[in-house]
Amino acid sequence: MPTSKTPYDYDLLVIGSGPAGQRAAIQAAKLEKRVALVEKKTVLGGVSVNTGTIPSKTLREAVLDLSGYREREFYGQSYAVKQRITMQDLLQRADTVIRHEIDVTRSQLLRNRVEVISAFASCVDAHTVRLDFVEGAGQRLVTSATIIIAVGTEATRDPHIPFDGRRVLTSDDILVLDELPRTLTVVGAGVIGCEYASMFAALGVRVTLIDKRPRLLPFVDAEIIDTLAYHLRENRVTLRLGESVHGIELLEDEAGDRVRIVLDSGKQIVTEKALYSIGRTGNTARLAIEAAGLDPDDRGRITVNGNYQTCVPNIYAVGDVIGFPSLASTSMEQGRLAACHAFGVPATSVPELFPYGIYTIPEISMCGRNEEELTTEGIPYEVGKARYREIARGQIVGDTTGLLKLIFHMETRQLLGVHIIGEGASELVHIGQAVLAFAGKVDYFVNTVFNYPTLAECYKTAAFDGVNRLG
Repeated sequence: MPTSKTPYDYDLLVIGSGPAGQRAAIQAAKLEKRVALVEKKTVLGGVSVNTGTIPSKTLREAVLDLSGYREREFYGQSYAVKQRITMQDLLQRADTVIRHEIDVTRSQLLRNRVEVISAFASCVDAHTVRLDFVEGAGQRLVTSATIIIAVGTEATRDPHIPFDGRRVLTSDDILVLDELPRTLTVVGAGVIGCEYASMFAALGVRVTLIDKRPRLLPFVDAEIIDTLAYHLRENRVTLRLGESVHGIELLEDEAGDRVRIVLDSGKQIVTEKALYSIGRTGNTARLAIEAAGLDPDDRGRITVNGNYQTCVPNIYAVGDVIGFPSLASTSMEQGRLAACHAFGVPATSVPELFPYGIYTIPEISMCGRNEEELTTEGIPYEVGKARYREIARGQIVGDTTGLLKLIFHMETRQLLGVHIIGEGASELVHIGQAVLAFAGKVDYFVNTVFNYPTLAECYKTAAFDGVNRLG
């Protein structure tokens, strides 16, 4: 790699090896910059690979396979591939995938000549970082022209909650559960809470889901959320919406070790395990970013501009540490864009067309705007819908309750949004995303021939439905 005649050790120092950090480091390396990536853990990949996205989605796939959930439409509600599913059954698959992803990540970084350093990083000033090497191997000061902070987040822990990692858990503790509980209460119906609630419910666990908001996932289209709530209730999930938790206590009596959750309304819930999922906090506590001139908010998050630049021009922040949408896919793109901007390379993206994938059972995906947003903006629109039960592929795969919904402008017929719940939603959404990106019209789907039988046919059915509504 060419050397650079600068007073700094590196052109770019990336702190954190999650999706955002990886993409930023590799992008800068492709531009022939001297790049180092610092990771405080002995394994690469950050939360996404080790405790977040990859494990939870692999766990979900194991749940669907072993529980026989997908085949119950054909073989009845009692059908299961394995009758007594254990956490070890579920985690075996996750462990294999995690090891593979870590190996792939390391290979990509080394192949692109990114120096990987295992150390805790803390800022000394805007260009200087102290590295405290893992396992007490000493310290080192390094300097860099540009710094990208991609440290991610950790589960928020309320100091009033008696977390013990055994009965009262955060989402980071799920992977160390020793056995499946018979009852589980999830506090917080955000994306993570809804995903885990639906997974455990599919395994036959009696789940209670609590949230102080009156509806699940308010940023998702209301009709899609109504469908999700229906599915959760069908799987015996009790929804306690509009309720807040007053206190949680550990019980130890002749009935065994349990948890009592008291709500402000006076209701009490006794459960074997409680998953407390009230959001995530930026991993900035040990980073000493104040020394570099940065001031995180009360959740440890860092404020950035449209180029992911902080108030200190040579320091960027990307990924979950900057807040919503906190998706691996968006984090990767943020890392790429930040590295390009730092080195003066033109790069563009379309944030309003980032797709969202929510891996509940059934899964949800969306791109573009929803009905509530368009109504608020006063934009005239029409809707076209296709239900999986109308599509041969839906019958074949046993998902007869899925829904694909197109939203388009009533006058211009330009596509404005795509919203899907059901099998393959997070894959299917990309067809709509492409049409949105090119400002296409709903007529595209009317005039296009899709393979038969496929779930993609839903687009054509939904388009016909919408166009027919126009009269």
